[in-house]
Amino acid sequence: MTAPLLGQPLLESRIASLPLVHRGKVRDIYAVGDDQLLIVTTDRLSAFDVVMPTPIPGKGEVLTKVSAFWFDKLKAIVPSQALDIAPESVVAENERDQVAGRAIVVRKLKALPVEAIVRGYLVGSGWKEYQASQSVCGIKLPTGLQQADRLPEPIFTPSTKAAVGAHDENISFDAMAGLIGAELAKQVRDVSLALYKSAAEYALTRGIIIADTKFEFGLDEAGRLVWIDEALTPDSSRFWPADQYRPGSNPPSFDKQFVRDWLEGSGWNKQAPGPALPAEIVAKTSEKYREAMARLLN
Repeated sequence: MTAPLLGQPLLESRIASLPLVHRGKVRDIYAVGDDQLLIVTTDRLSAFDVVMPTPIPGKGEVLTKVSAFWFDKLKAIVPSQALDIAPESVVAENERDQVAGRAIVVRKLKALPVEAIVRGYLVGSGWKEYQASQSVCGIKLPTGLQQADRLPEPIFTPSTKAAVGAHDENISFDAMAGLIGAELAKQVRDVSLALYKSAAEYALTRGIIIADTKFEFGLDEAGRLVWIDEALTPDSSRFWPADQYRPGSNPPSFDKQFVRDWLEGSGWNKQAPGPALPAEIVAKTSEKYREAMARLLN
């Protein structure tokens, strides 16, 4: 649906002109002076909290463009950390091909130690929990719901932020308030729900259901809430094609489901290192990411 993205797949950036701050599952972060960061979104893919050795061509560019789109579209709800600085301008000339189309310069902020998750549909771990307890993350739901049913209202279910290789853990709203304070917790919840509702409404007009998503936030020097990391991408969200949505079954998605399904049947024990991915699975996954971007942005 969209023209091929430029550049070779990037499994790991090597920016020698800037100090490396952190290498995450997908993003490599470098310091730009004392108060800014360069975030390079690679083509790495993680599944079951393990980074795969095979890159997904174009994935980093898709995540970068989709995030930039949402940061701008929803800026009236909450500001983002993105700065209007070309990433090519902060690296050496021979490193520009590593950042073109896949990097962003941002304000350096204090990140909150929680992930803000909003669920609009009953799926994944939420569906498993509902079957056992009629609730999701301790939030009671109506009886008789099916897998993938739309919830009466989106629900906010925060989690801890785990290190690479570890698993995030769902926590209650009260537990989050204990970590960051009651007023800030309420603000994070209200902003997250507002972002989700606005984005989900728009995405539906483009043929995409946003079943759930996660947000991350930080605080600026004045203590104001700022949207950080990524924004409503196929990595941080569950995107479904609206025309294939049927309650009662798990719909296909615009993300790494091809990889997850292949891994589930491969005999891999879900421990690092991950296995090399077949070319067909890589191609299908890349195509799904690009299709999601084309639907949302075009």
